Amino acid sequence: MINEFSGIGNLGKNPTLTPVVIDGESRKVANMRVYFDRPVGGDFKDKGGFWLSVDIWGFRAEEAIRVLKKGARAYFSGTMRMEEWTDEDSGEIRSEMRLSADYFFIDSMCVENVIYREKKQQVESGVAA
Repeated sequence: MINEFSGIGNLGKNPTLTPVVIDGESRKVANMRVYFDRPVGGDFKDKGGFWLSVDIWGFRAEEAIRVLKKGARAYFSGTMRMEEWTDEDSGEIRSEMRLSADYFFIDSMCVENVIYREKKQQVESGVAA
């Protein structure tokens, strides 16, 4: 079964950064809600889309917090997973599909200005030059 997903959508609000401990190691995750639409035709009417919770982990989480804002249009690619929890109020088991994004790219049509990092900074941050 393939659980890969990629799509273009708009952020419903600013992403939040949450520290998570996994196997004793602290990691950062950026959480956000994204509306993935299905525009049709030249007038770009929405043919019916859906909201999806998106998580971005590690050094990309900090970059997501820095550059993604409410309303930003971006491409996300990663793997889908089912998350379950017990609702504190009702005691019922809840679940939702979430996207663990490996990559995200901002739609350049929504960017006013771009400032590139120096190559030395790119290498130090884990981004290949």
